[in-house]
Amino acid sequence: MAERHTSLRKLAAITFYDVGHLSRVSRDLKPPSPKLARLLDDALHADGELAALADSAPARRAVKESLTPEDEERVRLVAAHPSRLDAGALEALATVLAAQRRLEDTVGAAILLAPVAAQLDGIMAVLRDASGPLRDRLGRIVAEWSVFSGWLHAALRRDADALNLFGQGEELADEFQDGTVAAIATSFRGYVARQQGRPRAVVRASSAALATPGGHSVQRTFDRLQAAQGYAALGQTEDARRLLDSAAEQAADAIEPPPPVYWYSEPFFQLNIGMVHREIGEYGDASALLEAGLRGIPADQAGAEWLGEYKSALTDARDRL
Repeated sequence: MAERHTSLRKLAAITFYDVGHLSRVSRDLKPPSPKLARLLDDALHADGELAALADSAPARRAVKESLTPEDEERVRLVAAHPSRLDAGALEALATVLAAQRRLEDTVGAAILLAPVAAQLDGIMAVLRDASGPLRDRLGRIVAEWSVFSGWLHAALRRDADALNLFGQGEELADEFQDGTVAAIATSFRGYVARQQGRPRAVVRASSAALATPGGHSVQRTFDRLQAAQGYAALGQTEDARRLLDSAAEQAADAIEPPPPVYWYSEPFFQLNIGMVHREIGEYGDASALLEAGLRGIPADQAGAEWLGEYKSALTDARDRL
């Protein structure tokens, strides 16, 4: 509205909606209907941006509901006054990020893309102006947020944006000494390469993630499996089996994954072991492992979009038996 020099009264005259209703929508106190979102988008010449924000409203409300009023106030204060950064505000930011990760399993990447990107811009600005002993912890949160935003882009096949964000996450994780997040960011480059059908790049990214200082043990298990997929796709079966054998032993260990990769579990690793067997051409083993993995995925993740890759692989393996 400010950019277009438009008031609520002018919008009310154009859209035939009450000024009070439009005021509540503008302050995110009331969700707009799809019709109103389109009318506002046209009236403000927003080229689809407002309509996209309306689509993301359920995600924003779900995240908002995960915060206490005190948490919300802390986040607002820090955004406006970075010098007021405190431990409570950092906890609130971590809560938002964790809630959005879980939410993506339910609502998908597209709905979350716009709000997560806007939040990232905001906390990056806070980081630039922040100082004091809590800045390092904020830097680690921003690194993790960058990687999550990159993942959302990758899930929607916006590969160039995803790789840029993974690079930003790597740099921040290095600066603020978070080996876990740095390794995850590097590993996700392998995911992008896998979707692009570039097995050499899959091996390269996975190997780099394995070599990242401070990476978590469960991340190394996954990257051995991801590298094994790349080698198998290249026809280097011996290298694939070597990595597969090493990872398969670790995959059964009951190690609690760090929050940024909460889905790393025995069923998830079964899925990826199955993917390696499929690339090798062992379709019976692949089918059994993929089926068992999908069956073991927790209920709150069972509808996640990212499982589509494994469901398609199971169908393909069964067809080749």
